[in-house]
Amino acid sequence: MSTILLIGEFLEGRKMSRKYKFNDKNGVYFISFATVYWIDVFVRDCYFQTMISALNYCRENKGMKIYGYCIMPSHVHLLFQIEEKNPSDVIRDLKTFTSKALLKQIAENPQESRKEWLLWMFRRAAKKYSYVKEYQFWQHHNQPIEIHSDKFFDEKLDYIHQNPVVSGFVSEPQDWKYSSAKNYWQTLNPVLDIDVLS
Repeated sequence: MSTILLIGEFLEGRKMSRKYKFNDKNGVYFISFATVYWIDVFVRDCYFQTMISALNYCRENKGMKIYGYCIMPSHVHLLFQIEEKNPSDVIRDLKTFTSKALLKQIAENPQESRKEWLLWMFRRAAKKYSYVKEYQFWQHHNQPIEIHSDKFFDEKLDYIHQNPVVSGFVSEPQDWKYSSAKNYWQTLNPVLDIDVLS
């Protein structure tokens, strides 16, 4: 079964008890979510691609408009809006699906030299919560921030794009492969289509 079909099958109607707070369901939001212990998971292209595929699925099938994003080694930034669905449900499903898919990839990747340590850390994190069964991949909170003005939108988008620069990975925002900076700078071959606001 293809990755896209698996994503679709999982993200349709998945329910969990924990809720994240988004005051205006139609609002534009900035969120960040990080791996437990801020572990640098996204250091291999296959893990980035899983995150990109899931975001693309949400954009094409779950009413998500992506205005900006950046996938860093230990966390993800999103500037987005959801049409006709509860944004907390979509983000919950996105995180749940990607955690299961990435854990499976790590466990089955023969080239993952950190496999035993990574899985041990995810098991360790899960023990802190009675409702987490075996592994915890993402930290629970997203801390959604609603965007109320064009100026605030631009500030958050700039923050997202500057993240790899500030971290010392690249000199220019558009040089980071897994960022919407490529889309805004009209660089060739962005890895994810987004909803660019002009």
